[in-house]
Amino acid sequence: MFSRTDKSAFGEWWWTVDRWMLTAVLVLMVAGMLFSFAASPPVAHRLGLADYHFVLRQAVFLLPAVGVLIGTSLLNARQIRRLALAVCVIGLALMGAAIVSGPVIKGATRWVSIGGFSLQPSELVKPAFIILVAWLLSQKQENPGMPVHILAFALYALFALLLVLQPDYGQTALATMVWLGLLFMAGLPMLWTALLGVMAIVGLGFAYLFVPHVTARIDAFFNPEKGNAFQMDKAMEAFQHGGWLGAGPGEGTVKRVLPDAHTDFVFAVIGEEFGAIVCLLILALFAFVVLRGLSRAAGHADPFIRLAVPGLLMIFGLQAVINMGVNVALLPAKGMTLPFISYGGSSLLSAALTMGAVLSLTRMRLADIHMHMKSEGALS
Repeated sequence: MFSRTDKSAFGEWWWTVDRWMLTAVLVLMVAGMLFSFAASPPVAHRLGLADYHFVLRQAVFLLPAVGVLIGTSLLNARQIRRLALAVCVIGLALMGAAIVSGPVIKGATRWVSIGGFSLQPSELVKPAFIILVAWLLSQKQENPGMPVHILAFALYALFALLLVLQPDYGQTALATMVWLGLLFMAGLPMLWTALLGVMAIVGLGFAYLFVPHVTARIDAFFNPEKGNAFQMDKAMEAFQHGGWLGAGPGEGTVKRVLPDAHTDFVFAVIGEEFGAIVCLLILALFAFVVLRGLSRAAGHADPFIRLAVPGLLMIFGLQAVINMGVNVALLPAKGMTLPFISYGGSSLLSAALTMGAVLSLTRMRLADIHMHMKSEGALS
């Protein structure tokens, strides 16, 4: 596509970006579009919409998402930080606006309307939040007088508070886990890490005791016969019906009864219609992306990249694990999408921004490319 002597921005990008990781991400995006055709028409029909309503809306967001993915991957580390700051400031403001005046959907105020489309600002804040926390923690050695832990906690507290007010306890838990992981990787003493972990567990306990929605889902997970485990039961039936090879595209039944078949339980639809083998391939793609990114960031000279890339991959990988874990009844039910696969424009753009930043921060340095070219010349 580009020669190694091409000095254009795209030429340098092509020879420095991880093309294997890029390919895996694009495969996930295309697969998400394909699975949207399988999962969403029955949901649209039940809601009195055109059968391909969700498919068309997903297609509308797909091209911008690819643009965000490629555009973000073209940036350097400094530009990534500036982009994250802008997205975080605007996104937090929009989260506040959604809480104050946004529509109430399923008991939550998480969305704002922009150009006829509903946008969930917290989805876009997630990767920006991780990048900014990683940058703050990376300044510990370069700026010893900078109160990095206080600033990182203040940013987390603001984001978590807005998430709880929406409310969105699942995303709060996810952000908390990744934030604690970043603190641990940045060298926070084990005692403080453990103390913060205990505080997070106490917070979960309070949510269980005082938030009926959380109580019902946890009770249904541990005592299915006493709680409402309808969606998880149907998801497990879908996997049993699909077996290894699946019942065939369009032959699934779970999507006709599950209200969130195109979002939270799309993995169950895939398992029923395309089989366990395809589900394992999807799992393998997510694992490949995460492990590939971690290997590229390991040992990097820049402490910011050593923190930001694992943080972004944690939020990407953990969200995938939580979604798939819920679908196979390993975790309590939680409204969390499967990145690139589930329906949702905000989720798609968020995943594209996350992986675009990972691709950017794991690009090879031009010096490494030139050394590789010289070694090839010497060998020939």
